Parts: sequence; C-alpha cells; structure tokens
Amino acid sequence: MSPSDQHAALRPIPAGRSAFYRLPVDKPESAREAQARARADQRLRRQRDTLRPFGLVVIAAVAIGAIDGHPTPAGHGTGLGVAAALALFAAALALAVRASFIDRSRPVQTATIAAMAAAGVSLVALQPDGAAELAGAAAVWMAVARLPLALGATLAAATTVGLALAEALAGGSAAVVLAAILLCALLALVAYFIKQARSSQDTTELLLAQLEDAREDQLAAAAVSERGRIASELHDVLAHSLSGAAIQLQGARKLAEHEQASPQVRAAIERAAELVRQGLGSARQAVGALRGEELPGVAQLDKLVATFRSDMNTDVTLTIEGSARPLPAEASLALYRGAQEALTNVARYAPGATTTVVLRYAGGLTSLIIDDRIANRPPDTAGLVGVGGGNGLKGMRERLERAGGRMQAGATDSGWRVELEVPA
Repeated sequence: MSPSDQHAALRPIPAGRSAFYRLPVDKPESAREAQARARADQRLRRQRDTLRPFGLVVIAAVAIGAIDGHPTPAGHGTGLGVAAALALFAAALALAVRASFIDRSRPVQTATIAAMAAAGVSLVALQPDGAAELAGAAAVWMAVARLPLALGATLAAATTVGLALAEALAGGSAAVVLAAILLCALLALVAYFIKQARSSQDTTELLLAQLEDAREDQLAAAAVSERGRIASELHDVLAHSLSGAAIQLQGARKLAEHEQASPQVRAAIERAAELVRQGLGSARQAVGALRGEELPGVAQLDKLVATFRSDMNTDVTLTIEGSARPLPAEASLALYRGAQEALTNVARYAPGATTTVVLRYAGGLTSLIIDDRIANRPPDTAGLVGVGGGNGLKGMRERLERAGGRMQAGATDSGWRVELEVPA
C-alpha cells in the first residue's frame, strides 16, 4: 500500500474524542486498535480529572469577584443581570468539568461552552470591576480544548472579541483591554498544544497497533503461501507415488488371478490396494488442510462408518450418547483419526468382526470407544499383521496427547477395544 493509499484509508474519529484516525468502516477494528482507543480515552479522562479542581477554583474566584464587585448581585436592576450571568456561568462550567461531559453530543458541548462565553462577556459588561475576564478566558480554554479546531477557534475568537469590546465599552483602559486579549490568547495556545500533544500520542499508538496488525497479516499471508507450496509438492509426490502403487497393485491382482495364486495372496493384494486408496484419500485431506480447507471431525463419523460398512464390507454401527456439543478442532480431528485407524485395523486384522463405535459426551470429557467382537479369527489374517506400518497405535496416542487426551487399547474376551478420550 502506497503512502497516499494509507492516508486515504485513515479517517478521523467522531467529535468529542481524541483526534484519532480509523480504518474504513468495512474493515472491523482489531483488538489492538480497540486497546489503543481505550488507552487514549483513559488518558483523556485522567487529564480532565487532573484539571477539574481548577474549574471549581475558577467558579469560586468569579463568584467572589462578582460578590465583591459593583454592582453586586441582587434581585433587581443591574444586580439581577449580574446574578443571572453569574449563575449561568457557574452552571455551564460545572457541567463542562463533569466527567460525563465528553460523552455528550457535539451540539450540547458547543451550547454549553457558548453559554459560558456569553455569561463571561455579560459579566464584563455589567461589572467591569470584578473578575469577569477570568470567566471569559475559561470559556476560551474550553472551546479550544473540547471542540474541533475550526469550531473551537471561531468560538474562542468571538469570545475574545466580545470581552475586548465589553471592556472598552465599560470604560476600561487600553492596557486592560490588551491584558484581556493576551490572557485569552495565552490560554487558547496552552489548550491547543495540550490537545495536540495528546492527539499525537493517541494517533501514534493507533498507527503502531495497525502496523502490528499489518505485520501479522503479512506473516499469515506468507504462511498460507508456504503451506500452499508444500501442499502442491505433497500432492504431486504422493498422488504420483500412490497412484503408481495402485496401478501396480491392480496389475498384481490380475496377475494373481491369471497365475491362480492362493486366496491368501489375493486377499493380501486386495487389502494392500485398499490401504493405498485410503492413503490417497488421507493425502488429499492433508493437502486440503495445508490449503486451509476444513478438517474432518466427529461430525463426519457417520460418513466414515458408512464408508467402512460399504467399501470394506464391515459390520459396524455408530451410537452417540449424551448431548452433542462443539469440540476444539484438534480434539475433534484426533477422535476422527483415531476412529479411522481403529476401523482400518478391524478391516485388516479381524475381517468379519462385529464392530460398535460409541461417541459419548459426558461432563467435561468426550470419549470414543471402538469395540470389535469376533468368534473365530480366520487363520489367513495372521499373516497380514505386518502389512501396516506398525505405527498406527503410536501415532494415534501421540495425536491424542497433543490434544490433551489419552488412549487405551487392548484385547478383550471377544476381540479388541480402543478407547479415546479428550477433555472437551
């Protein structure tokens, strides 16, 4: 992304908050961005909490000055105007220094600060000998500190001009008028620099958060690309090798039929061919997993059982006990692969066995039990024990342990049982 594109992708935050930048609305905010905004909001509130006592001091100073000034607040005449202006200023500033003021809408904030400014100008006009300039200066500070720059500067300038005119019309000297103008300008500059410093820190933190997100996205994209490359290599190698093995086994099967080989040899070739087909299917699933495709899990156990029942001519049934619930991907995959390995062993070592697969949801554990029963194991299967790699149970146990589970396997009075368990 070019610098111009990055700049175009950043948008200001709504009013009442720090001058952040945000990404386009069609991109959800990340956790880092949310944390950066939360920290900025906390800084703003801490700053206001620090300055709140000064607001109360200003209210007290303006009130004391108005009471000691001339004319004093009263219920009639000019004194009534002084009392009304003083009450309006105190109420507006008290509202402005409240912690909830920054959560109010832009019009409410603008109206409150404008009322404070009008009250300050009125106090200067009605009671030029009091501390009314402080009231107007407080309104200038609030306008610059709380409102957007253009609106705040306009309101602050109008307030400053109003104070100067009120002082001049009330007979104030040029020095008094200049002092009022300088006070307002000084407070406006201090408020502006404080606001800009906070805004710069907020924006820097947000941009750093977005940079970290972009770096993570880049690393994830690189990982996906590398997985895709590995998947392609794996697919090319395994697909070629296993397909070649399947073709060779098909030729071996026809040769065995032509040469009238023994049933044991034919059975061994058929089972080897089936293992190759299963290996090719598993390789495709592994390639799909590398490419980000959905991995199989307990939700596909019924299809797995149906496949073994039809393709391997195995008497196998599936029973689900308890209320089904979502499982972690790794645990669900471990149970599925365990069932796949156990059923393959049944077809390999105990053809003709009656097999039950029980998926049980209980408490904080999910278990899978594969139990096969056979009255008389055919003698021709004894020679097939070495057909597999010999690592099926070991690999199954390691996969379960990685998922935080455990496995038990062993002979029973009538066959063989495999029990898998995961904490989910």
